[in-house]
Amino acid sequence: MSGLTSIFFSVCILGVLLLTGKILRVKVKLFQRIFLPASIIGGFLGLLCGPFGFDLIPPFIIDTWKQIPGVLINIVFATLFLGVSIPGIRKIWSLGGSQLCYGAVIGTGQYFFALLLTVLVLTPLFGVPHVFGTILEIGFSGGHGTAAGMEEVFNSIGYPTGTALAYMSATVGIIVAVVGGIIFINIAIRKGQCVNFDRNQGIPEYKKKGLIKNESDRYSNSQATVASESIEPLAFHFSVVAVAVLIGWGMLALVRKAHPLLQGFPLFPLAMIGGMIVQVASKPLRISGYYDKNTFDRILGLSLDFLVVAAISSLRLDLFLENIWPFSILMLVGIAWIVFCLTVLAPRMIPGNWFERGITEYGMQTGVTAI
Repeated sequence: MSGLTSIFFSVCILGVLLLTGKILRVKVKLFQRIFLPASIIGGFLGLLCGPFGFDLIPPFIIDTWKQIPGVLINIVFATLFLGVSIPGIRKIWSLGGSQLCYGAVIGTGQYFFALLLTVLVLTPLFGVPHVFGTILEIGFSGGHGTAAGMEEVFNSIGYPTGTALAYMSATVGIIVAVVGGIIFINIAIRKGQCVNFDRNQGIPEYKKKGLIKNESDRYSNSQATVASESIEPLAFHFSVVAVAVLIGWGMLALVRKAHPLLQGFPLFPLAMIGGMIVQVASKPLRISGYYDKNTFDRILGLSLDFLVVAAISSLRLDLFLENIWPFSILMLVGIAWIVFCLTVLAPRMIPGNWFERGITEYGMQTGVTAI
């Protein structure tokens, strides 16, 4: 089986894994307590059924899954600035200058300490290349999609193992985000550091299971801005995303022609710029008024869920086991740095509601910025 048929059935199986992950989220109390996403659960189910588990999934399906994250990440990044008014630099700084500085410190620290550790310790002891240090930030802040987008870069510099390890780093990051986040939130509640949390109200049951049973709790997550008689609203918004990706693709061709060293430059950051160009250009054309941010978010969420399931299901555990010691040391140092930032730097760098804003950045810097 090959071609579009292979892709079709590969995506269908991912859907089954995602749905099974959702069912387990509803049934297993532990998953509810730590708010583990269905995509993570489904991804591990796929990994269990793959060549490093029960070997139930044909190789051509696994090969297709490996390519899916690198495609979907472009959709994720293209939607980030669509449907929103892009504020000026002065307004951005006045509203979130401290948050931006705090996030920059965490992100820069991930690179700095990871590369320092790699150069001084991991390379001499385990023989890993210096680029090994980049998988911390790529996995934690970037996530599975960024890891997929960096595949060409890793291949171009002769380190294809980096992609597999970046996938594993992203998986560790999401688990650290959800488990660590719950722990820190509970500690903050007991210490009275959560200003906007009502202790008596607690967390609604439907948020734990992810099933909105009561009609009074249900809500609309998108709005029709075009008549379905002419074009389906979802199709309209997806077409706008497609334009953004194509603009990024055109820019990528120019970038790669500029210098031989840029042949491995990824598409996804340019797709994001393409989204910004579409958003800015749509305003004078009076099209932006028909953009619904929630619909763009649904496209982003759909892409991200299938991206994560595919990425985890196609993890190369053999490469992970070959690098388990340097990888584990790198992850521990990365986690220690982010915990230090939340507990020590956040109260000093963020003037108001430091914990709420700090824990948000904690989640972004470990569990993927796009999520």
